[in-house]
Amino acid sequence: ADKNYTDAASWMRCIRKGGNDFKYTLDWVSCFALAVNEENAAFGRVVTAPTNGAAGVVPAVLQYFLVFCVDDDAEDKIISFLLTAAAIGSIFKKGATLSAAMGGCQAEIGVSSALAAAGLTEVMGGTQRQVMMAAEIAMEHHLGLTCDPIGGLVQVPCIERNTMGAIKAITASQLALQSAPDLAKVSLDAVVRTMWGTAQDMNHKYKETADGGLAINVPLSLPEC
Repeated sequence: ADKNYTDAASWMRCIRKGGNDFKYTLDWVSCFALAVNEENAAFGRVVTAPTNGAAGVVPAVLQYFLVFCVDDDAEDKIISFLLTAAAIGSIFKKGATLSAAMGGCQAEIGVSSALAAAGLTEVMGGTQRQVMMAAEIAMEHHLGLTCDPIGGLVQVPCIERNTMGAIKAITASQLALQSAPDLAKVSLDAVVRTMWGTAQDMNHKYKETADGGLAINVPLSLPEC
């Protein structure tokens, strides 16, 4: 690596020089999400967004915006992104849950994807209705996602799910920005209610207990995780 890339700004310029080929962008978005979760797994400092297990989605999508969507100082956009994400998070917290122990992984990766989709839509110039539509789309396609951590650790399949949540958030934002929310059949409120109903119906084995799903079908010991 070039020794001139020593801070965040120069590092982002370095990545930006690689262009915006789809595969290249996809790799970096995945890298951003994985990095946060590897830091979490190594007992480093992360920001819960909305939880530690889903902490990589919002940063990955925000970093995607900063690297691939803007070229200038974007501090005001960062603030708008985070405030929008926080507002959507509050809606989910009040109307459903942010806890995988209560709702499965839909409550963590699903909600974080909705937060990121909303934030990205806001800074990309979307309307309020498009912001809510983006959050709805992202959550809609995580409904029913179970939490089945192998070895009881927030690593497998959790870490990779952050990459998927980030990509879904970007896709949801793109869809919302190209859509007419007034014609949408599914509202954000409806998805929040559906998510909570799904959480209540979900078998306890799939709520962060490591008693079902991948946790009982992948024979790994704790050191291997």
